[in-house]
Amino acid sequence: MSGSEKKQHHVVLGVTGSIAAHRAVDIASSLTRLDIRVEVVMTADALRFVTPLPFKTLSRNPVVTDLYDEEEGWKPSHIRMADEADLLLVAPATANCLAKLAHGMADDALTCIALALNHDARMLVAPAMNGRMWLHPATTRNVEILKDRGVDFIGPEEGMLSCGYQGIGRLWPVDGIVERVVSLLRC
Repeated sequence: MSGSEKKQHHVVLGVTGSIAAHRAVDIASSLTRLDIRVEVVMTADALRFVTPLPFKTLSRNPVVTDLYDEEEGWKPSHIRMADEADLLLVAPATANCLAKLAHGMADDALTCIALALNHDARMLVAPAMNGRMWLHPATTRNVEILKDRGVDFIGPEEGMLSCGYQGIGRLWPVDGIVERVVSLLRC
C-alpha cells in the first residue's frame, strides 16, 4: 500500500431482534456510502423483523444469518469477520444480546464474532428495547460489565416506544450512530 492509499475501514454490523432492526438498513447504507466496508451478521430474531436482502444489496456483501453459513475458503466466516473487523457495531442491541455479550455466551454468529474479535477492534453497542427492560437491574449490570471491558455505548434515547410506552429505550438516531462509528474509526 503506497503512502497515498488509505486502508478501507471494516465494520461488522450485528443486527438483533428488535423492532428497530429496520433502521440498521439505513446504518449499513450510510456507512457504505462513506466507503466503509460493511459486513452484516443477523441473529435469528432479527430475521423476524427484516430480511437479509436490503443489507446484502446496500452493503454489497453477503449477510451472515447462521453460525454455520459457509463461504469460500477454509476459515469459518465468523472467525474471518472477527479477524478483519476494525469495529463491531451492534445496532439495535436487545437486552438478550447484552446479557449474552456480558456473560460470554457464544451461541450464534454474532456472539461468536464478539468473543473472537481481534484485540485492536472496537465495539460499539446501540441498545433498543422497552424502557423497563433497559432500566432493569440485570440489564444495568450487564451494561456496566461491558463498559468495564471497554465497550462503547450510544443511547438509548427517550421518546415514544413501539410498545406504546413513552420513555427511554429508543435506538439512537441513525446519523448519530454513523457519526460515532466514524469517530471511533479515526481513533
